[in-house]
Amino acid sequence: MTDTTVPSTIADRPPHYPEEWEQDAVLREGGTVHIRPIVPADAEALQDFVANMSSESSYFRFFRVKRELQPDELKSYTELDYQRDMAFVAVVEGNLIGVGRYNAVPSDPTSAEIAFSVADEYQGKGVGTLLVFRIAAYARAVGVERFRAYLLADNHAMMRVFRNAGFPLKRAIDEGVYTVDIPTEESDAVLQAEGKAEQISTAASLLPLFYPHSIAVIGASRNRTSIGGRLFNNIINADFRGPVYPVNPKTAVVRSIPTFTSVKDIPGPVDLAFIIVPSPFVLDVVRECAEKGVKGIVVISAGFSEVGESGAEAEKELLKITREAGMRMVGPNCMGLLNTDPAISLDGQFGPIMPPRGNVAMLSQSGALGLAIIDYATELGIGISTFVSVGNKTDVSSNDLLLYWEEDPNTDVILLYLESFGNPRRFARIARRIGIKKPIIAVKSGRTAAGAKAASSHTGSLASLDTAVDALFEQAGVIRVDTLEELFNVASLLSSQPLPKGRRVGVITNAGGPAILAVDALESQGLEVPTLSDTLQGELRSFLSGDAAVANPIDMIAAAGPAEYKRAIKMMLASDEIDALIAVYIPASDLGVAETATAIREAVEESDDGKTFLSVYMNSAGVPSELASTEAKFPAFPFPERAAMALRKAVEYSEWREAPAGTVQHFEDIDRDGARRALDEALVSADADGEWLDPEVVDAILVAYGLSIPQTAVVDTVEEATRFAAKVGGPVVLKVISPSAVHKSDVGGVVLDVAGDADVVAAYEKVTHAVPDPEGVLVQEFVAGGHEILIGMVEDPNFGPLIVFGLGGVFVELIGDVAFRIHPLTDIDAREMIGDVKSARLLEGYRGGEPGDIEGVVDALLRISALIEDLPEVFEMDLNPVKVGKPGSGVVVVDARIKVRPAHGTWIPSRTDLPSRL
Repeated sequence: MTDTTVPSTIADRPPHYPEEWEQDAVLREGGTVHIRPIVPADAEALQDFVANMSSESSYFRFFRVKRELQPDELKSYTELDYQRDMAFVAVVEGNLIGVGRYNAVPSDPTSAEIAFSVADEYQGKGVGTLLVFRIAAYARAVGVERFRAYLLADNHAMMRVFRNAGFPLKRAIDEGVYTVDIPTEESDAVLQAEGKAEQISTAASLLPLFYPHSIAVIGASRNRTSIGGRLFNNIINADFRGPVYPVNPKTAVVRSIPTFTSVKDIPGPVDLAFIIVPSPFVLDVVRECAEKGVKGIVVISAGFSEVGESGAEAEKELLKITREAGMRMVGPNCMGLLNTDPAISLDGQFGPIMPPRGNVAMLSQSGALGLAIIDYATELGIGISTFVSVGNKTDVSSNDLLLYWEEDPNTDVILLYLESFGNPRRFARIARRIGIKKPIIAVKSGRTAAGAKAASSHTGSLASLDTAVDALFEQAGVIRVDTLEELFNVASLLSSQPLPKGRRVGVITNAGGPAILAVDALESQGLEVPTLSDTLQGELRSFLSGDAAVANPIDMIAAAGPAEYKRAIKMMLASDEIDALIAVYIPASDLGVAETATAIREAVEESDDGKTFLSVYMNSAGVPSELASTEAKFPAFPFPERAAMALRKAVEYSEWREAPAGTVQHFEDIDRDGARRALDEALVSADADGEWLDPEVVDAILVAYGLSIPQTAVVDTVEEATRFAAKVGGPVVLKVISPSAVHKSDVGGVVLDVAGDADVVAAYEKVTHAVPDPEGVLVQEFVAGGHEILIGMVEDPNFGPLIVFGLGGVFVELIGDVAFRIHPLTDIDAREMIGDVKSARLLEGYRGGEPGDIEGVVDALLRISALIEDLPEVFEMDLNPVKVGKPGSGVVVVDARIKVRPAHGTWIPSRTDLPSRL
């Protein structure tokens, strides 16, 4: 440990300091660390760091025991250009505890030598791994493609760090020194290793919140109606397994337990502190928690960013104190958390209900709705593993909790009520991985956000915040529902039944009306109600009334009793003709209700065929207790429509899990350097608001990425227009170039299929007089025939680039039949986008029409995604129309607009996800 403290964040930054690479991260055993680029002011701390290294650590780093850095070494180690030479430092509580650096090879700027060192007391805690991941990510961003490290043969720990980071290593040993070559490429193995390290460290950092050994309630009150009184009572009444310390300087005793004036006065260690004091006192209380060594805090108090600018500043200071102390914080402005595991039995929230234990984890961003969620879940019998009200999400976020729940053995289903996203790209990566194992069901409020921005392109006018959320959830496999009622309907199914293996549904009922409702609901949800085979129908007829309908739905009529229900359910669950079964029961009288409910339950308990089973009990009195099963749990719905909706969500989730993941295409025929040159020349005059590129620059970029365009020229006179048209040798299109003409066809700024000098002259005059500010005319080869599609992109400030596909031409906004995905696209994403657009059936040759080149469309979408990846300055794009030729003939971009602005920094949060970053 160093003797000199260093700041976590830098006020006086040197030139070219990459501020965006400062980050907080979590250590393997919990706690937080701040990682940032080194600065000259770190020289003294670095000198202390070297002086305090053990002999072995010093020997491994310098190949000799070194206790002091010479002045020229200190300068070269701390005064860097942040390009060819780079270093990151790890800081905990003001102490420099690790350094990772690279120095470019003079003869090859794409290669660099690397070295790492970690304070002895922090070795084995993941610091070295974090530094390796971070310096490799930075190197990729600035064009360094490979590292070389020199390691002593005995330095097994550093070799293990490299190996566990997922990088493929090439090693050679000479005279006891390994030369290790490491590519900086972020391969699938590296991503998996980063994700695993992130999950382990984040889960460890949250353990004190869910499994504390001791708790302090700061603001515990004798008034049982106050928030402090209710929360303290809940913890005591739930029989928490450790000591609970009330902290209140104004009273001596709460619930017969002596109080403490300050958390610092508590004699033993405190793992978790609940803070329920007026907002002006919160910062001082949190500082005391930091001094005490508290590991986790839950700030119930409100009065922070939700109330305005002054509260937001206090919230920033709150986070700073928390991070520098290595604590994790839930809140502020939240209702608390709970854990129903009997090993801990923690009810740390101020609501009146402790829900039953179960396998569903829940997050609510709204405290008030959190109370309703717990109440509703309890009423429906949905058992909870853990519940967290995250409030302002200042520290612990939905991403952190997903990482905790990923490996939580008590959680099988995850429910989210979200009002905002902190890091959508990180959410997508984490949710996609977790969703393969555990379903994530989410309500995202704000579907109809008012005040959509004034759009400057077809793509921009079609995009919205909700569009981005839908795309995010679609790609990440998150089950989106619109209401809390739907949330619990789906949760009750997924938490109790196996996933359906297909869309075929059987329906059993004792009345014709409910049967019709059920079939209508299922088919409207895209599910199938197949006609049963003659054999199965015959088996059903053998014991049902002669008036019963057995084709599917199976209407056993009102005479059906417990025996008929039990036998029919067992027969259908054993059949391979369906994937799921819904049993609808509507009591004709009070007689036989308990017996029939028991028969339905026993039928499911006695069946073990892996089918998905749902019950519908249509009676205002509610579900009879006899229907509830502890051996074979299944959901009971009041109406068939709810059951059908839940089943459809389960089917779609099951299909997503079984679908291939897809791959991001890497094209070998792209001229990235040519596109970059064309773009850089145009960027000279661009400002933060951006500007539309000139048509010739747009064409150069599209051609560099392998996209076909017609012969095109920008002209300033009618004579130039006629000359170029003659050169084309066929019909042409004339389009006015004008800042005011966003949609040129709307103002008469486009004339199609023009042939002959006279017509070219007339078309030129028409388009230039259609706008008040013509800046030229684009003359283009006319591409006849084919289908017209739109491919576009718009940058969302939180979600990053959104790519759109849909019907092209002038109808795109009128019909709105489009599909969005978040960049980058995989091959599966591209195909799904086409499949999601109803009008895309035209490309398949709908009703005998001319088919289009679907493979060419897929290729074009993936090339646009590659363009977006390589050119972060592009933030809006409209390719409309794109002409799709016959199968095998490809696509041609007929009209294109690209808007750009300078991209500052080597890491753009909306474009790049850095695992482990808090």
